[in-house]
Amino acid sequence: MTLHHSNAFTETLALREIDWLDTDTMIEAVDQLMMSSTESDVQLLTETSHHIIGAGGKRVRPRLLLLSYLALGGTDIDYVLPVAASLELVHTASVVHDDINDHGVLRRGRPSINAKWGRTFALLTGDFLFTKVYELMADYSSVNRVFAVSTKALVEGETLQAAAVKEGNFTPDVYLRVIALKTAELFRASTLSGAILAGATPSQQDSLSEFGFKVGMAFQIMDDVLDITGNTEQLGKTAGLDLQQGKGFTNITDPTANDPMARIKTEMMKGDRLEQASAQANHFIESALEDLDGVPDSAPKDKLIELAHQVIDRTH
Repeated sequence: MTLHHSNAFTETLALREIDWLDTDTMIEAVDQLMMSSTESDVQLLTETSHHIIGAGGKRVRPRLLLLSYLALGGTDIDYVLPVAASLELVHTASVVHDDINDHGVLRRGRPSINAKWGRTFALLTGDFLFTKVYELMADYSSVNRVFAVSTKALVEGETLQAAAVKEGNFTPDVYLRVIALKTAELFRASTLSGAILAGATPSQQDSLSEFGFKVGMAFQIMDDVLDITGNTEQLGKTAGLDLQQGKGFTNITDPTANDPMARIKTEMMKGDRLEQASAQANHFIESALEDLDGVPDSAPKDKLIELAHQVIDRTH
């Protein structure tokens, strides 16, 4: 595979034998690029950006992009690394802003930027991360529109969620629409961008687009289930905040309740609602795997299948 750039992150990796099917190796390269690209003459922005990036994360979106690219015949990993890094920076910027809205104090096992530096610098850090995406994506006209669609959807999903909570209208149908916009569309962008950059056929692009979207739906549903059943140590974020903000499988009908968080938890724990949510996530994954039927068998395809299963089998 081609490694034609002389950037520091590829030079570091070149010191040892590289196995590009080792997803941890690929993500190491993505992380290094995110760190180097968020250096700023304004030291505070470097500190805040590196604080959240250095905390790690699942990096599901860049993994999906890189594996989709390889599964459809892509061979130049170095070429697509900036796109993979951009996807993760979009997600990272969104969680920085999320912690402002949700008053989150813990993110990825570390104090949130909001908790450590305050709301103003958290807001500016999120904005800064978004601007770095523009820089990294400047030479990728073939997928810039895909990014534009997914980032617009992300903002629309966040807005729809906030409005529904304020109006006391956070129904199950609204919930599914919200997670489709704010989560699944960025997953779609991951796999679709990988397919486009690999020169895949329109049919293959459609298949990977649907695969990514459905994996994203399952991922967010399971994330919300874990937010109910998990604790802060397991999740690496402030457990229960999504519940407090009205997210999840419930219908807020009484905004005057004395303890909204307790009410939401009670509603979500009633009957077999959690089991239904898990079953729904499994259904999305089963359907997503069917979308891979048109992709030739290969080691990267096997990795995509493995990653899809991990979405619903995870404990954090």
